Order: sequence, then structure tokens, then C-alpha cells
Amino acid sequence: MESIILHLNIYDSHDRAVRSIESVIANDIKDIDASTEIHATSDGRVQVDITGEDDEFCANYLLGKYGSPIKKAEVGETYKGYIHSIGEDGIVVDIGIKVNITPDGLKPLGTGEVKQIALRFGIIPHLPVSIEIVKVDGDTKVCFTKKQVDLWWKWKKSGTDRVIANAVTRSELKAAIKKTGHARDIYGIERMGIMEHAIVCREKTDGPGIVADIGPLLRSDLGVIVKRA
Repeated sequence: MESIILHLNIYDSHDRAVRSIESVIANDIKDIDASTEIHATSDGRVQVDITGEDDEFCANYLLGKYGSPIKKAEVGETYKGYIHSIGEDGIVVDIGIKVNITPDGLKPLGTGEVKQIALRFGIIPHLPVSIEIVKVDGDTKVCFTKKQVDLWWKWKKSGTDRVIANAVTRSELKAAIKKTGHARDIYGIERMGIMEHAIVCREKTDGPGIVADIGPLLRSDLGVIVKRA
């Protein structure tokens, strides 16, 4: 048997999150000769106990896809993490430890205060992101990876609004969209994490309007990326 800790963020309802993770991981490993049991750890991580002929292969596959919490960040390395908090002095990302991206590290996302930048790109707590640790003029700095920054700018310039939702299952999000009559106003829902999604609006759909309508139906943080005019 193999037992691993994945860097998946469990928050809000533990039971609900574990059920969603079980479903997603079962689909991930459907072609692998292994079975899994999922548990939430005391610090909100995900423990996966794996049995079967391909247990080691399965463990390596899941670690490669989701990563594991780290205890020390190394210069030159990139890490998967989650937005922990957004404050005046930066955006804190949980990669196993908490690291802060200061206003200087946010310059690739344009001008403005930290909260203005977060609002511009729909950056909300628990959003999955990738960061890197770099050295600039002898100082160690944390920043979002170029791939992450490029993705946000691509969304901003795409010609459609996007609504970011967390702490919600795909089925719950689809039900809220259907109930508010907005199914015809979107292209679809993109999965960003286990319980984190992006609603892709149609060209003439107003993202903030979607947020206003579905927000009361969901126990979720919502962010919106409004297309450039």
C-alpha cells in the first residue's frame, strides 16, 4: 500500500469536498490497476491511501498532477498553490507553507493597489495558482509564474467575461446557472481545481450580472474577469 499527501485544499464542508475529490480521482485513475481511499487531514490536506498492483505508479501519477505540500521553498523552483489571502501588502499563497507576493512581485499584472489587481483578474481565496521563487539583485522574491500571468492576461483580452467560483461542485454551479436562466448566456464551465471553476460567458453577457444573480444561491466566493473594452 502507498500513502501520500496531496496538495489539494479542503475548506468549507469537509464531507462535500472529500466526495468531490473521490469522484475526480476515481476518474483520474480509471485506467490504473489501483484503488484509493481519501481522507481529510487535520490541517486541511488530502491523504490518499492506495492499494493494488499499480499502487506505486498511481501514487507518482497523482503526486505529479496535484503536487504535495512543501516545507521549504527553493530559489529557482516553481510550485502549485492556492490563494490564501489578499491584503494591502500582498497576496499570500499556500504552497504547503505561506509565501507572500508583494506589490513589486505583482507588477506583471499591471498597475494599482493589491486589491485592485486581484479584483481585475478575479483573484479570490482558494484559487489554484502557480508561483516561482526567483532572485533579483540578490534578493529572493516570490511571483506568479509567466504561464499563470499569461493565462490571466489571455482571459482579460479574450473578448468574453469569466466568473470565478470556489467552494462549489460543478453540479451545484450548473444548477444555479440553470435556475437563474443564464444557461443560454454562457459557453460552459471550466474546471480549475476540485471545487474551483470558471464560467465562460458569451460575448454579450455581463459577468458581474451573472455574479449578482447566482451569488445568493451559492455558498461561494465569486470573482469576475471583465473583458477589456
